[in-house]
Amino acid sequence: MKVTLERNHLLKSLGHVHRVVERRNTYPILANVLLKAGEGTLDLRATDLDIEVTESVPAMVETPGTTTVPAHTLYEIVRKLADGAEVRLETSGSDQLLLSSGRSRFHLACLAPDSFPDLKSGNFSHAFQVPVAALRELIERTQFAISNEETRYYLNGIYLHTLEVNGAPTLRAVATDGHRMARADADAPEGAAGMAGIIVPKKTVSEVQKLLDGAEGDVAVEVSETKIRFTLGSVVLLSKLIEGTFPDYDRVTPKNNDKQMNVDKASFATAVDRVSTIASDRGGKAVKLSANQGQLELSVTNPDHGTASEELAVEFETDGFEIGFNARYLLDIIGQIRSESAVFMFNDAGSPTLVKENGDARALYVLMPMRV
Repeated sequence: MKVTLERNHLLKSLGHVHRVVERRNTYPILANVLLKAGEGTLDLRATDLDIEVTESVPAMVETPGTTTVPAHTLYEIVRKLADGAEVRLETSGSDQLLLSSGRSRFHLACLAPDSFPDLKSGNFSHAFQVPVAALRELIERTQFAISNEETRYYLNGIYLHTLEVNGAPTLRAVATDGHRMARADADAPEGAAGMAGIIVPKKTVSEVQKLLDGAEGDVAVEVSETKIRFTLGSVVLLSKLIEGTFPDYDRVTPKNNDKQMNVDKASFATAVDRVSTIASDRGGKAVKLSANQGQLELSVTNPDHGTASEELAVEFETDGFEIGFNARYLLDIIGQIRSESAVFMFNDAGSPTLVKENGDARALYVLMPMRV
């Protein structure tokens, strides 16, 4: 293999593919990126056996060929080369790759490409195009609520499905860790109707989010019972789905919360952040909300460090109402509110609270209270 290409093109492509490679691998080949040169392009592919990312970059190919080299090492080398430099890749035998650029020379150990795994895609039952902005918003509004608890693996991702909302076909994303839930809607694209609910793994969600950063246009999405494939420009991300049944989120979404409180989002967030400074992790970072006569007091009590409190003016008709929340969870949800004010819908101190934007019904959040 002999190929020459521009450093910035190679770096951008390696930035996309090398992230899926785990630094610790049982199989040495999984630490490598597959390089395949032919017909004016260099194809790069990396996988961790759950996710596979492929990208093609333009290149001058003198001699076609295929090899694999350590992904993170190659990325770091290219990253440190001069901006706009020309990079030449040349294999000598089957066990070494020469990378040269300017006066720099690197000899990298290769592994035979024959044993490089291929994540077979199979047949996809549904294919559709989603605007980058819509998919990005679905991810941003729900990703924070994904669970990290391995025992409930079916919560370790975003539940993506289609349904009708007020007669309109809707693509919905839901995530929960059992303490809070995030739900966001977008217009369902043509071709998504009838798609079975799927659970997209957290790592896949994170990689897709990075691919969408700064991108425009549409993302091609293909779905089967076991896999999902995203195509954005020259980048193709193929991932396994989480097998399992996502809980009935509609059942835990409050329907009868009749106590409504409107708060200024920015003032509320800074107040929660300030008083939670002395909250203890042992106590679950608990902050108490006490409403009385249109005033909301936020307070924290820590036996080891003392107390903190702050008052805010709010729109709330119920007096003598108290409820407690995990401060970090509260801040995570408030951070997703796009409007200037946030709407809290309460039932009682022991029931889930509904949080939503003022005037926007396409996203809502559910937060479980704490005893304080």
